[in-house]
Amino acid sequence: MLSDQNPILKLDSRGWHEQVARVITSEDTTDFPAVLVEALRTIVPFDYSVFFAYRGEERPICAYDTFTPKERIVFVTDYLVGPYLLDPFYQVYAERLDPGLYRLREIAPDRFYHSEYYRSYYRRTGLAEEIGFLVALPHDMMLVISLMRAGTSTTFSDRDMNKLRRIEPIVHASSVRHWSKLGAHSLQASAEGKSHPTLNFQVTSAFENFGENILTPREREVVRMVLRGHSSNSIGRHFEIATGTVKIHRKNIYAKLGISTQFELFSQFISDLSSGVDTDEAPDN
Repeated sequence: MLSDQNPILKLDSRGWHEQVARVITSEDTTDFPAVLVEALRTIVPFDYSVFFAYRGEERPICAYDTFTPKERIVFVTDYLVGPYLLDPFYQVYAERLDPGLYRLREIAPDRFYHSEYYRSYYRRTGLAEEIGFLVALPHDMMLVISLMRAGTSTTFSDRDMNKLRRIEPIVHASSVRHWSKLGAHSLQASAEGKSHPTLNFQVTSAFENFGENILTPREREVVRMVLRGHSSNSIGRHFEIATGTVKIHRKNIYAKLGISTQFELFSQFISDLSSGVDTDEAPDN
């Protein structure tokens, strides 16, 4: 006999089984994301949910979201201009983190909450916490199903996380079956019925080449780490160099770019992204 301490048993088991049945029967239909979100809400409450799919250097697509049109400007439209490159969930795809359920703060760099990405972009979302299911899809794709609580809500408790982890295999298996064909074509083509191959790679190229004519290759690597929210200590460990050497790199970078603050670095980065992307090709989300 199962223990009453099992957190999943606190749910109405019949209601949960009915939700699972609805999730399964909605696979391969346009209702699937909404049905999955409704099922997850029976486990724990949350304010928003968004599904982003990532593959290689292609521009991500928003496969589903629960935002109002006004909220979607910040959470989706502005995000896809370029800030997604600094998103810890995007980075774990690049680093091939194992599928599962993660808190943003568990995977974020050590200075993420002091980074200009957080101050200038992420804080605008007004979130108290974000967690995400990482789902490995065919064709070298990863789907992140984010569950979010707004600033007035409490963060997800350990009990909440344990409940969600118990149903993670269902979320993963059902999502894989539903989106198994998503990577067969370009992400944009899958979302909109057309492709923007140039746009897909412009943003990543702008990020990789930021400061190319001014900075050395190592300085550009340091810039990317700084923008993502890594401290000098973290950067030093990553590149196996002394922290003092990293600080010298940062001093030289600021001098070469004619800036003096991390805010100016972030602003110049976003400006370069905006000027490097042909907005006439940009899709309307």
